[in-house]
Amino acid sequence: MFLSQTDIPIVPIPENLPDQSKWFSELKGLGFDDAITKIANGIVNFGFKLLIAILVFYVGRFIIRKLYKGTLNVMTKRRMDPSLTTFVLSLIKMVLYFILIITIIGILGIETSSFLALFASAGVAIGMALSGTLQNFAGGVLILLLKPYKVGDYIETQGYSGTVKSIQLFSTVINTVDNKAIIIPNGGLSTGTINNFSLENYRRVDWNIGLSYDTDYAKAKETILAMLAEDDRVVKEFIEDDKDYIEDNRDHENNSSVDDIEHPSLYKRIKRRFHRRTTVIHQSLTEDIEMNAAIPLKINRAPFVGLSEMGDSSITITVRAWTHSSNYWPLFFHFNERFYTELPQKGFAFPFPQLDVHLSNQ
Repeated sequence: MFLSQTDIPIVPIPENLPDQSKWFSELKGLGFDDAITKIANGIVNFGFKLLIAILVFYVGRFIIRKLYKGTLNVMTKRRMDPSLTTFVLSLIKMVLYFILIITIIGILGIETSSFLALFASAGVAIGMALSGTLQNFAGGVLILLLKPYKVGDYIETQGYSGTVKSIQLFSTVINTVDNKAIIIPNGGLSTGTINNFSLENYRRVDWNIGLSYDTDYAKAKETILAMLAEDDRVVKEFIEDDKDYIEDNRDHENNSSVDDIEHPSLYKRIKRRFHRRTTVIHQSLTEDIEMNAAIPLKINRAPFVGLSEMGDSSITITVRAWTHSSNYWPLFFHFNERFYTELPQKGFAFPFPQLDVHLSNQ
């Protein structure tokens, strides 16, 4: 059955449409004078809210600047990492200004829930589009907070090794020994393996020396240990003693320079005594904790010489010595040169690969 055009019922249109604002609906049915009065009151109320919003904006901006400068001063006095300082200050400024804008919007009488929903939707969309970038951003935040390495450290990661030049929010720049700049995303660094050579103050240097089979091993061992004992960069027995030796030399140099210039004041002497007392208390507490945990306080790090391999045409002597990390490569190359030049002078020979051939008369 088909309906004609005259059979279609006519739906009456309501007077108050859903898209009409409440304010204009209130003006309907009012006289001219009442409408003018209503509009004037609305303008006055909005102007008053606008004045309050402007006042809140300037007060809020003043507070934000004070908090920004205060945070900057605190982080500067504590000598925090510049990359972390920049990130934290930017984050604080962005969050505080966002809160200020939402507060001003609420004062003006605008519904803030719609803005929050809009920001949330935009955040989800941006997050889906930039998932990899956000992963690098999150990795940069973790690196800046946890500090597995810092600017100036020598690290090895993801097949690259070099000195950290800068730590950015999305990537880390390292310089190789031949001065190549390698940019590595922070996402992989925050979840991958990092070999930080600069994290520990002391490292072990290893040498492998091949000598002929007619070598007097006891004499060779004694000679190598004597060579190592002559160098002040080599730890003689304990790392803790080497630290004390370095600190004593530094204190002696500093005290000598200070005495030559001026005598320390009473305040400086009291400050030094207080610092020494605090250091002694800290060391004693540390020793008590380590003793309770059954951890040895000192580990013998004296130079070691041992016979590690008997090869086809030579014996291999392994030499190990501990030194400060800053002396690792200078010490390594220095003793390579000394072993090469001085051992032959003392009667030790470096053999060449050789093969014995036996001929049969048959």
